[in-house]
Amino acid sequence: MVLVDANVLLDVLTADAVWQSWSEQALANSEQFGLAIDAIIYAELCPAFRSEDELRSALAGWPLQRLELPYEAAWPASQAFAEYRRRGGVRTAPLPDFFIGAHAQVEGIELLTRDSRRYRTYFPQVSIICPP
Repeated sequence: MVLVDANVLLDVLTADAVWQSWSEQALANSEQFGLAIDAIIYAELCPAFRSEDELRSALAGWPLQRLELPYEAAWPASQAFAEYRRRGGVRTAPLPDFFIGAHAQVEGIELLTRDSRRYRTYFPQVSIICPP
């Protein structure tokens, strides 16, 4: 199973001039393992659409499993957030990426993203598929 970060899906759904090709290829290469999103990723997709029906329609043709965010992901997400704050981070609430990274870690699944820096920093044990 491969958890697909919102930025990869948005690259394709919005025909991003820079990243669309890479993201399409990465999705195609990962599809054989099963593609998935969770509620956090879904929420990150929402602002790009006028309505939830429009978003559902855009995702309808994709072989995406909808995974529940495991309760066990709360602890590693909070620990990543605490480390972020120790390093000088200014946000006052955990970032969505902390929940996504923790989800991948707890489930032992790969994460497909083109923004790997935060995941590599706070979840080094997660296998990440990203641009070179």
